[in-house]
Amino acid sequence: MRLLPADLPERAALAMEVHARPSEPLTAPGRASYLAVLVDADERERELTHLARLCREYGQLAPAADAVHWSGTMGALRLKWERHGEFSSYTLLTAAAGSDPFSDSAAAQLPSGWLAGVPGMTVYAGHAELLSPTEGLALGDLLQQCFGGRTVVGSALGDGAGLAYSDFLTHGDGFGRILLIDQGFTPLVAGRMLQRLFEIEAYRMMALLAFPVARRLSPRLLAIERSLAALADSIAAGNARETGHDENLLQELTRLAAEIESGLAASQYRFAACRAYADLVRTRIDELRERRLSGLQTLDEFMSRRFTPAVATCATVSRRMHDLSERVAQASHLLSTRVDIVREQQNLALLASMDRRAKLQLRLQQTVEGLSIAAIVYYMAGVVGYVAKGSRSLGLNLDVDLFVGLSVPVLALLAFQTVRRARRRASDHDTHNGHGSR
Repeated sequence: MRLLPADLPERAALAMEVHARPSEPLTAPGRASYLAVLVDADERERELTHLARLCREYGQLAPAADAVHWSGTMGALRLKWERHGEFSSYTLLTAAAGSDPFSDSAAAQLPSGWLAGVPGMTVYAGHAELLSPTEGLALGDLLQQCFGGRTVVGSALGDGAGLAYSDFLTHGDGFGRILLIDQGFTPLVAGRMLQRLFEIEAYRMMALLAFPVARRLSPRLLAIERSLAALADSIAAGNARETGHDENLLQELTRLAAEIESGLAASQYRFAACRAYADLVRTRIDELRERRLSGLQTLDEFMSRRFTPAVATCATVSRRMHDLSERVAQASHLLSTRVDIVREQQNLALLASMDRRAKLQLRLQQTVEGLSIAAIVYYMAGVVGYVAKGSRSLGLNLDVDLFVGLSVPVLALLAFQTVRRARRRASDHDTHNGHGSR
């Protein structure tokens, strides 16, 4: 009998997520190699094919098509593959054969050319040696042998369970170097500490991918800031009455806005990734539980002095771009408002001019109407005169001049009433059409 409702489809995968990517145990003396490669989405399938070829060579079951991590044994070598958001990592672990530190590597035990054929571009590669405190040379001679007199960063890890040293440089073989001294690590803790150290370097490099972008953008942002300041001065100068001045300024602001938005679209993913990777670096350093060693910088101090400023530069450039975008938008809004006000004033002036013209046309029309009434009366009086003259042939003895003179007021009144009626009909027609259009 089922005691629970149906499972969420992702329940099993989500429950196992906290157990994903376990660290591999490592016992002193041991050595490891690590590779982080930036892989494009279209190379993911080729990545699995390349790994499956190695698995077949050693009789191992290849990872599934949707796998994001895998581990297996390749002879004396233990290999762990992990797929992250943008990059993939390969961790190789083996027991040391008593040779000098870094004289051999775990990566050298892979088939020739396999590691070089991994799809993608190398972001970070490193070798690590795990030694017991009784092995080999004195510490000073050991550091000299491993790092060749370069400045070394080191600290006690896991509240003193081990010591870690690195120069954070790339050596001639293209790999960095990490030296671990076991002072009480269990194999799992040693593997976990080593994984954190490798991940610190991988995440540091992934975060710093944004740094060249920030350096390329900085000069252009400075130029845009200067252009924006000059435009703001032009807006404040009050030259809005010049023909086309504000329109030209608005076009320039639109160009700056488009340039900034283009830069934002091209860079913000990289800057956001920089923040996320930097947070992971800080988290991994905290998990080391460092203690200071006399005369050496800790990893935390080294990152604070060298890595944190670069991340801060990227964050500053990102903020500058957002601030510029807001400032350009505000300036554009202000200028658009002023342009609208000027246009409204121009429209009001045009309407006032049209109103004056309409009044002049009305006066002219009234003048024409008066003249037309006079003309009508004049011609009608002539007609009346002809009628009066013609009446004589009928035997009527009319005084033509008197008759015409008396008819003039009547004709004038009739003409005035006719023109007035015509004007009223035209006005009623316009009013009716106006209501109809609404």
